[in-house]
Amino acid sequence: MASLFAVLTLLAVLSGGFCQSRVYKSVLSVTNGGPWGEWNSADMCPENYYAVGFSLRVEGSQGDGDDTALNGIRLYCTSDTQHGFAYTVESHSGFWGGWTSAQYCYNGVLTAFQLRVEAPIGRGDDTAANNIKFRCSSNPTLEGQGMGWGDYGAWSNTCYNGGICGIRTKVEGRQGRGDDTALNDVQFYCCDRTVNK
Repeated sequence: MASLFAVLTLLAVLSGGFCQSRVYKSVLSVTNGGPWGEWNSADMCPENYYAVGFSLRVEGSQGDGDDTALNGIRLYCTSDTQHGFAYTVESHSGFWGGWTSAQYCYNGVLTAFQLRVEAPIGRGDDTAANNIKFRCSSNPTLEGQGMGWGDYGAWSNTCYNGGICGIRTKVEGRQGRGDDTALNDVQFYCCDRTVNK
């Protein structure tokens, strides 16, 4: 029954420059995301593609400057029939830092995540989200190459019988002379997956 899985249809503008509807069954989220910023538009893998890897946009330590740490997350999507081709998707990816090397599930797809977040520290330099971990359907855990401030919260729900198929980020805009935090929170979309034999 459609309502049992809260199936929704999402229109996403993909990097190929066209709109595609993608049916997903749930949204994966965590409870420790940072408080600043706005939710941006989602970006979805093409139909029958699922996230098998990721890379992060990270600003390294700025010393006495304004640290933002984790700025963006990029998903690498493949299909069971197109192993040699990876389609990348990302929501808003912040303003600072460079992209880390991609990390992939040895087998399977991304199914759950855990976010490392520095809680608000008052008059100090806030960074909000710093790093992320993903769990693969084949059970290994992949940890990003982010920064070490803050703590990991609880794991999200797991995308059973499916895989992560899209992303939506919460990012604080440039603050000028204020304290920049960049990425604060993230949600991932879970789609049913049929494995071709």
